[in-house]
Amino acid sequence: MRGPLVLIEPYANRLGGHHQRTLVSLAQARDGSLVVAPHGIASETVRALRDADSRLVTAPAGLAATVLLAVSRVTARLSAAGQRVFRSRCWPRSLRRVPHQITLIARCLAEASALRSARRLESGADAVVILTASEALHGAAALLGGQPHLRFVHEAVTSEDAVVRLLGWLARGGEQHVVAVYPTQAVGDQFAAAFADLPAVVGSFAVDDGRRLSDAERDGGRAAFGIAASEAVVCLVGGWWPYKDISVVDAALDRLKEPLHLVVTGSPLDEAVLQRWRSLPGLRVHTVPGPVSDAVLRLVYAAADAALVTRRPGIGKESGLVMDAARLGIPLVVSEHDDALTTRLRSQSWALTFPAGDPDALADVLHTVIRQPPECPGPEAPGLLGMRSAAEQADFLTRTFAPLRTKES
Repeated sequence: MRGPLVLIEPYANRLGGHHQRTLVSLAQARDGSLVVAPHGIASETVRALRDADSRLVTAPAGLAATVLLAVSRVTARLSAAGQRVFRSRCWPRSLRRVPHQITLIARCLAEASALRSARRLESGADAVVILTASEALHGAAALLGGQPHLRFVHEAVTSEDAVVRLLGWLARGGEQHVVAVYPTQAVGDQFAAAFADLPAVVGSFAVDDGRRLSDAERDGGRAAFGIAASEAVVCLVGGWWPYKDISVVDAALDRLKEPLHLVVTGSPLDEAVLQRWRSLPGLRVHTVPGPVSDAVLRLVYAAADAALVTRRPGIGKESGLVMDAARLGIPLVVSEHDDALTTRLRSQSWALTFPAGDPDALADVLHTVIRQPPECPGPEAPGLLGMRSAAEQADFLTRTFAPLRTKES
């Protein structure tokens, strides 16, 4: 009989993103799991977790956890104020980086608070996992939190400056009570230089919940957007962040010579770009402002002949959108931004790739989708991309945590 997990998700209050789905899937895989959300939980996620008989904690348990979270929130407000003050590029880059360093400290304190709460409320968990962990101060979180744990580190958004490096060096002993889990080898390689002594493994974050889109959902998706079954549809999902190459999409759409429906959802979006797309002949743009619930997101995917994923060259972190396509059974149009991902997808008939940053190549691929939509990926597609089922992921986390439990004992 498998025991419960402790699942800590600092971003459980934010709707959308595959961190919510993974949280729910893991909680469903292990009865009685403890979910700690220091900043609250989105209502949609609360309902799913209660259906899974999970224990939900949104307030710190104990004095130490309360103090750590209070200091974290004060520090986060200080960081936000600093970002407003130093937003202008007229300030030296060193000053513009200071608020982001303060953010790293605030995130560490929030993690430590959640770990303190977890230690107080659940002592027999098979694994303690921070699902979306900070990219810095790994040992400090373990020492302040008093709890060995696994931490999924998804990407390096902010590098450490001198003060944060010093804090990390002072707390380096705590790194032996942590195992970092990197979703891709590229992310692991990126962190290996900065955290050479941090124990780490590589394992996909997204899990396969087995809920492929049905034919009824596909019909419903077309009906929801008023699109005929014979017309071509591509969806563009997720916020337009700097690592996503929206400029190549913009240029490719301008080169289209055949009609296409484009369903766009996410946050943030650029309304000026959307307005330009709406003016293009033959292109019909359907916008669903984000973030959206999982039910609405499934509707968007269901309406599409293919999902479009474009990133800038060299971005090697896990793509939740690529995982969504494999999990749901949606064909994929994806840039060749990550060599490892491209190698996995190149021989798959359901995945059409194009050189990153090449709008002519993307336009050619879109014409291919318009004329003859690719076949849908089969049920083996998630495994091809390294995804596990929720039960398999829970077992993987349990095995990875076991050495830390032994060391602690």
